[in-house]
Amino acid sequence: QVQLVESGGGLVQAGGSLRLSCAASVSFFSLYAVGWYRQTPGKQRESVASITKGGDTDYADSVKGRFTISRDNAKNTVYLQMDSLKPEDTAVYYCSLGGLWGQGTQVTVSS
Repeated sequence: QVQLVESGGGLVQAGGSLRLSCAASVSFFSLYAVGWYRQTPGKQRESVASITKGGDTDYADSVKGRFTISRDNAKNTVYLQMDSLKPEDTAVYYCSLGGLWGQGTQVTVSS
């Protein structure tokens, strides 16, 4: 059974950093593109960052220059390094692979 497990969320002050992890129990992990998304109550889930199987990355304009997505294929894990966090980054963050979703991890940024 394929599972995606996010971790690393928490409470941080504005300007701080967090690193999220998405661990996937899937064969041939290196062949998948992976995306990070976030959602706040009453709003649609939005794409934050993505990384292709070849390592190409893409970011939402709102996080460019502050967030970095990376992957470690040996560990079946994708990371989202979040720096210079802002209160508007507060959301539940999800990773997605192959149409599957993890359970999400809460990120709260206090002002």
